Amino acid sequence: MNKISILIVEDDKAVRNLLTTTMKANGYAFHTAETGESAILQATSTKPDVVILDLGLPDIDGVDIIKKIRSWTNNPIIVVSARGEDKDKIEALDAGADDYLTKPFSINELLARIRVAVRKMNYDNSAAAKDSAVFQNGGLKIDYAAGCVFIDGTEIHLTPMEYKLLCLLAKNVGKVLTHNYMLHEVWVNTSEYDTPSLRVFMATLRKKIEKNPSEPVYIQTHIGVGYRMIRIQGENEA
Repeated sequence: MNKISILIVEDDKAVRNLLTTTMKANGYAFHTAETGESAILQATSTKPDVVILDLGLPDIDGVDIIKKIRSWTNNPIIVVSARGEDKDKIEALDAGADDYLTKPFSINELLARIRVAVRKMNYDNSAAAKDSAVFQNGGLKIDYAAGCVFIDGTEIHLTPMEYKLLCLLAKNVGKVLTHNYMLHEVWVNTSEYDTPSLRVFMATLRKKIEKNPSEPVYIQTHIGVGYRMIRIQGENEA
């Protein structure tokens, strides 16, 4: 079994050494980063199972790093920061952090929170594995593993936001999703987006997957409420 890998993002050398020594002693594989730019590069190249992140980095604020990492992975992010105000914790958690420890912190508590985060990650991955890697509904096909979408066998290009919206609808096929639910599920910071923004993205998505967007086959609008992906009769998710 592969070791759990951890990315330690910390610019304070003493704290970083403490964390790396602790990870090594407890059997975790690890990588380190001292800046936000390095953290993003490490996160994309090493694909860590868990990120331990300090917010006060010299180049990029930690909250912005959380948002960037959250754009491609749901793996746990544990903030370890000297920022102890409630507003800082709320901002980091709303941005997508899973947990928050304030410096000075207990190593034993950090290890316990890593174990909790890993258990949750394993549970989520196990649940996801039970789902099909391919969604099929009429002529619409989503290959989740490849991140590709096909209409009647032809691959179409979606923006990351359009893809997120389509996957959200597909995983709730037949169910009406409210505007607020979709905004909170797709966007980390909903203060930057609202229902009119959602309608714009849905309109561009429809143009790409519907033969006639004015008479949609796949996505139904519930005026004033939200959207629903229609289950095509005779076709099921693979």
